[in-house]
Amino acid sequence: MTTLKKILLLSVCLLGALPAKGDNLLIWAPVRVSEHSYKATMGFRLPFEWETSAGADLALASTDGEAIQPGSEQATFWGKITKARVTPAGKAQQDASLRIDTLRGSGSLMLSRSRSFILSDSLDLQTSRAVSVGYAAVETRQTSVTATQALKLIYPWTGTSISAGSSVTDFGKDFSSSVGVSQTVLPNLNLNASVTDPLSSGRSASVNVNYRVSW
Repeated sequence: MTTLKKILLLSVCLLGALPAKGDNLLIWAPVRVSEHSYKATMGFRLPFEWETSAGADLALASTDGEAIQPGSEQATFWGKITKARVTPAGKAQQDASLRIDTLRGSGSLMLSRSRSFILSDSLDLQTSRAVSVGYAAVETRQTSVTATQALKLIYPWTGTSISAGSSVTDFGKDFSSSVGVSQTVLPNLNLNASVTDPLSSGRSASVNVNYRVSW
């Protein structure tokens, strides 16, 4: 067992054995996923004008003989800054997030902006835009840039929403779009339908029903 794997095993086991604590400045969520696998998210949060948070995700799984399962280790560092502004007419939010997988040599950087508006007594509007840059050492295309944008019209009194979105990867090499509709049937029951790439011959459609239970 390598030194790094030993450190991961010790860190995750110690975190899993401790009780989960949390306050406004501490991010600490150890989880025992199964009998032989553990996961922990730890970090901190600073409540500035730009809310800043950073930390690490650690995870691993072992066999019955306590040997670490190959490929189960995770040691990802992450960071995020967020600025939100709320007014009686809506909300605007800007985010920048970074993730680095220290074991596999990959990472991503995302910049996003979203806004929501109250257009009228019966109609709300949500818009979002994002740009992400990713690097994966083992992929043929190691570096990729993806831009996405989405728009959603919401009719709050009827529980109906109509959405449309698109994404472009590597400045036009890959393009996709989608349209969808969602309808609240019951307080915990939603019906969703969407079509991907509706203007192409390879378009596909999906319909699903979601039921949510809280206890």
